[in-house]
Amino acid sequence: MYDLVVIGAGSGGVRAARVAAQLGAKVAIIEERFYGGTCVNVGCVPKKLFVYASHYGEDFHDAQGFGWEAGTPIFNWRRLVENKDNEINRLNGVYENLLKNAGVEIIDGRGTVKGPGQVEVNGDVLQTRHILVATGSKSFTPEFPGCEHSLDSDAMFYLERLPGKAIVVGGGYIAVEFAGILAGLGVETHLVYRGPRLLKKFDGDIRDFLHDEIVKKGIHLHLEEDVVAIDKTDDEAAPYLVKLKSGATLQVGLTLHATGRTPNTAGLGLEESGVKLGSKGEVLVDGDYQTNVPGIFAVGDVIDRYQLTPVALSEGMYVANYLFGENPVAVDYERIPTAVFSQPSVATIGPTEEEARANHSNIKIFRSSFRALKNTLSGNQERTMMKLIVDGDTDVVLGAHMVGPEAAEIVQGLAVAIRAGATKAIFDTTIGIHPSSAEEFVTMRQPV
Repeated sequence: MYDLVVIGAGSGGVRAARVAAQLGAKVAIIEERFYGGTCVNVGCVPKKLFVYASHYGEDFHDAQGFGWEAGTPIFNWRRLVENKDNEINRLNGVYENLLKNAGVEIIDGRGTVKGPGQVEVNGDVLQTRHILVATGSKSFTPEFPGCEHSLDSDAMFYLERLPGKAIVVGGGYIAVEFAGILAGLGVETHLVYRGPRLLKKFDGDIRDFLHDEIVKKGIHLHLEEDVVAIDKTDDEAAPYLVKLKSGATLQVGLTLHATGRTPNTAGLGLEESGVKLGSKGEVLVDGDYQTNVPGIFAVGDVIDRYQLTPVALSEGMYVANYLFGENPVAVDYERIPTAVFSQPSVATIGPTEEEARANHSNIKIFRSSFRALKNTLSGNQERTMMKLIVDGDTDVVLGAHMVGPEAAEIVQGLAVAIRAGATKAIFDTTIGIHPSSAEEFVTMRQPV
């Protein structure tokens, strides 16, 4: 008899299993694919490595303005993929060792819920007091003629070679990031999105500013457009003829659909066990992450609240402490910092201006855009934008938004201040670090 059986060894599942075991519980974790889940294997980590790689072409160019002379750089895609694979294999081992060192029993296989307190894996039925479902999400590609020729984001990490020309479909995190990666690696990149502006849930100024900046990077934007069909051709270099909603066609070597992710709940035995699912297949849970069936819990992408690794980690920590510890700390869903590793990158904490105006009667906006010091010699035309949203009645800083290099590093620090309730007066009396882009957040004085 186990105290907890976790299905899924991604970020949330591993954190819950490890903490529960450290609190004295007898824990088993079941994984059918890879340790670390989407984030470590086909998500955040390898994607960020690819983002780093794609920046170097621009860096080599910019270096000339600082006196560096070098020959034409040569990029080796296979070397990048192999080095990425080596790092991911190392991280898989790290996750496995974290579990083993905590005393968690690891079971390779596909776990399915057979009912309250019962999980089947490899033909055996495990008896347990509690079950935690942490199976994450999977890529979603719409159905249309030729959709089988389009890749999902998982496949992008294992490409045999880079195409000369590519289409990325979507307007969210993954689409914008992969468009930047491909363009940075020299691929003629077309970003197709059915909406009028990218990054639907982000602040309006962020969306408009990023639009202008990524166009400067050479990405071809096709807004209020969509892919309706893909035909295979005999052209080895560009074997796919892609038809757009407008009637236009593009012949490319690759099409990527980054059109969202859906909860990975199919075939887990949840509905058969009486667990209620939402319209997108997400597991419905209460404030303690418990389903309607006593003893069955769920965290992470599978509950489809915020598909972010740090959120899954916090949810897993909560469940472990709720079941086996004391004083679990609730996740603050109101002020979750997040970043898009586009080029330039985006980071944000707190409400958008649109949300703030809908919930507060007196809002002050502080905004600045500028060309960073580095770009004065590099010749790079990239610009940075920063924005603060302040409650005009209390002077409390509600949100911060940024487009520009190292946005995630800068906004992560601001997130602490904003969660602590810092006022604009505190920002104004904080000494800036000069010369830095980050100091702009403490020097904006006049609202717009």
